[in-house]
Amino acid sequence: MVILFNTKPSIIACGSVAGPLEKKSVFYSYFDSVVEDERWNQQTNEQGHAMMIQEACKIIMKKANITNNLDIDYFLSGDLVNQMTPTNFAARELAISFIGMFSACATSVSSLIVASLLTELGASKYAIAGSSSQHNSIERQFRYPIDYGGQKPETAQWTVTAAGYALVGKHQPNLPSIVAGTIGKVVDYGEVNPFHMGGAMAPAAFDTIQSHLKKRNQKISDYDVIMTGDLGKIGLKILKAMFAQTGAKQEELEIFRDAGAEFYGEDKSFQSGASGAGCSASVYYSYMEQQLKTGRYKRVLLCATGALLSPLSFQQGESIPCTAHAVEITVE
Repeated sequence: MVILFNTKPSIIACGSVAGPLEKKSVFYSYFDSVVEDERWNQQTNEQGHAMMIQEACKIIMKKANITNNLDIDYFLSGDLVNQMTPTNFAARELAISFIGMFSACATSVSSLIVASLLTELGASKYAIAGSSSQHNSIERQFRYPIDYGGQKPETAQWTVTAAGYALVGKHQPNLPSIVAGTIGKVVDYGEVNPFHMGGAMAPAAFDTIQSHLKKRNQKISDYDVIMTGDLGKIGLKILKAMFAQTGAKQEELEIFRDAGAEFYGEDKSFQSGASGAGCSASVYYSYMEQQLKTGRYKRVLLCATGALLSPLSFQQGESIPCTAHAVEITVE
């Protein structure tokens, strides 16, 4: 389903916060804040996670010269912890009308689409949208306790500690503006390996991007960049191979990039790259925003991907259903 935004809501300001290990990211210089303590001097990882979300929202409000939380109409956000408790607790402190969002690691874009819809309908003057992840809490939930020291295969990806949020408002000239969004379907190619998220999510990214291009009557080359969320290095190769089978040329395939594949550069200690709901969010709402605002890019397609599994579904032998949501952003 493709949604056209006739009023072209704008991204007014962005806030991105990352953990200490994320200093190794190639996007480090674009983050607004990098903390030294992953727990943010709190007793638990989840409490530190909530503090990170609050900090990113405070950064946005400062950039936009908003001094009262009541001036923000909606807070749309999610994470990967059970029942999204870090986000819920952050929303408690922010005291903004809250809509919890869950599309796994695709939440960075699904929340942006909903914020844009609220703006388009005239129901919102300002809305904050985004997502986050915290390495220790997510790894413990989905894989092994950190202290266990379990070894991972090359297909695995590293869950980042990061948060990224955007303030969405009415259209303003020369600011990144959302002109269209595609809400993806749930796609399942039967992957059962939780250490191969890129392989599981690539077909969902392919389906959503192809649908967006077809319904918008566009070509890959109409974009400066098509950046997926966190397919990682292997998942990005799979996505490119799928488009190559449709006849896409090499110069078109070079337009595809992936936040997870690039996040830690070529550091092999992070296996296939980065992942987590904060991966695409922190890259989209820092680096990509800056590229648009400076005029390096005029039109981009951001396609965040999410693996919709849980520890329970994996233990029950279920395969991994995935989804991908995309937003088309331009600067005029």
